[in-house]
Amino acid sequence: MATSTDASSVETAHFYGPNIAHNKAVLANIFFATACLSGFVSGILGLQNVQGFILFGAATLLNALFVGGVKMEKGVSRYVMGGWKELLVPAQDNLFSFVLVWTLVYGVVHG
Repeated sequence: MATSTDASSVETAHFYGPNIAHNKAVLANIFFATACLSGFVSGILGLQNVQGFILFGAATLLNALFVGGVKMEKGVSRYVMGGWKELLVPAQDNLFSFVLVWTLVYGVVHG
């Protein structure tokens, strides 16, 4: 009888560790740049409150769709262990960078 740990170990056996680490590093750089760019745009446009966060969410979603749909045309789960969920999680990690750039640019342009 196969257990869930046997199934997960078989699934992870298909991935090569250094390649996964490289893919995660590249995705982290892409999503960090997206967060900073969307913060810059939100600050220049003078967006406040929810409007800025909507722009951040839309930019992150569009970026995930572009990376997953265009660059990973053979399937997201082939390149990233978490699949589509892994492409959307960096939004949590880069939220602080977005807010920092957003408030900085907003203060310089509209202050």
